[in-house]
Amino acid sequence: MSLTVPAASQLQILPERPSDADAVEALNDRAFGPGRFTKSSERVREFAEFRPDLSFCAWSDGEMVGTVRMWRVRIGDREAVFLGPLAVNAEARKLGAGGALVEAASRASAAAGFPLVLLVGDEPYFARFGYASAKTGKVRMPGPVDQRRVLALELRPGGADGLAGPVGPA
Repeated sequence: MSLTVPAASQLQILPERPSDADAVEALNDRAFGPGRFTKSSERVREFAEFRPDLSFCAWSDGEMVGTVRMWRVRIGDREAVFLGPLAVNAEARKLGAGGALVEAASRASAAAGFPLVLLVGDEPYFARFGYASAKTGKVRMPGPVDQRRVLALELRPGGADGLAGPVGPA
């Protein structure tokens, strides 16, 4: 699956490859710094199953300028995918790289049959892609988190209805 965003930048969204791993980590380090390892989302990534088939990189002129990774989890008794981290170089943000990455990962997750995507992030940003906190009040992340930032996207009608319980391994 390849998604080309219409812009003079020649921004391309491509599936993450094993050879991209070092560049993905370097981009995440630049975007979030060492503090990223203390976050509740990082606790999820410690036990979740990485899904490279649902993860994507944004490229511009042969340089990786953005990345999104997806992780298979369980929320209570429900299977789901966890989105994050999403990292984009500052110069690529104005090109819509973040949005294109979120949309590509969400579409791939729907095509893979998952009922929902969970993430921790800013609702004003992610709402335009359909993410909301309305059904996540009973989701328990591992470690402290601002519950208002726990967001879900239903990939099929009712996919987040009754969502409750701890986020754990699938």
